[in-house]
Amino acid sequence: MRVLVAGASGVLGRHMSMALADAGHDVIGLTRSPAGAEQLGRMGVEPLVADLMDRDALLHAVDGMQADAAIHAATALRKVPMRHQNMAATDALRVQGTRNLIEAVQSIGARRLIVESMHFGYGYGDFGDRTITETNTPFAPPGRTPALERHLQGFRVKEHLALHTDGVDGISLRFGALYGPGFGAGGTDQIVTMLRKRRLPVVPDRRPGLLPWTHLADAGAATVAALERGTPGQAYHIVDDEPASMNAHVRFLAAAFGTPKPMTVPLSLVRVIGPYLYVFLTSAARLSNDKAKRELGWTPTYPTYRDGIRSLAAS
Repeated sequence: MRVLVAGASGVLGRHMSMALADAGHDVIGLTRSPAGAEQLGRMGVEPLVADLMDRDALLHAVDGMQADAAIHAATALRKVPMRHQNMAATDALRVQGTRNLIEAVQSIGARRLIVESMHFGYGYGDFGDRTITETNTPFAPPGRTPALERHLQGFRVKEHLALHTDGVDGISLRFGALYGPGFGAGGTDQIVTMLRKRRLPVVPDRRPGLLPWTHLADAGAATVAALERGTPGQAYHIVDDEPASMNAHVRFLAAAFGTPKPMTVPLSLVRVIGPYLYVFLTSAARLSNDKAKRELGWTPTYPTYRDGIRSLAAS
């Protein structure tokens, strides 16, 4: 298939684009910067420069183009978000950016649309010991605070537009916390650099959150599986088999890469200097990946974060 990938020069978008190309699909990489276009060209991906937030420029850029499918993996994150305002541009991409992309998708004749989502779409908080499936828990409920509602609105609108727009066969992939090769939000290279400089602390273990995790290579493989075998109108959890706290992930990462041990800071300090990071670290959710395994034929190459980190360190 000929596939337009929005956000192709981002950490997640690069992995998706390469997985699609490796599977034999023809990839057009949408990026908003000339530097991103150069990067995509070096990867062998056909670049297209346009800003997803600029409707008119986007529609002009795709005028006359034909494609079979599109992927929405665009975010505005370049580093780990600390405050709620650090998510504002990504929230906007999930709302207005999705609206603009759907217009572009319709103009190029593409029917299938796959959108990136996350476990945080279920809400920020502690879900306890129960396992969340794609149907047993409401997705994107109202947020407890105005700041959390803005983030959840982004997840809510993006998924609703993808799954319920006439003429669009939408599929949502709900990822866990991303890690793997790459420098930027979701990439482990940045985290290791921060650990080497002792700029990434952990919090006391008495109240660690519990995150589902997704290796970027597994995210790319799931994108191909969803494109080829996914059921329109459905959402799939693309997570590994074992949730773990950020503390456990970071400490294992430090040991595997031989960096200094991360220092421990009190949660009260994190709450003051990084309110978004605080809710990230104290949220807890267990997601089932049974549906993706059963319907997409997808299984994680890295069943746990330990498997993925060992592979990263070895390479």
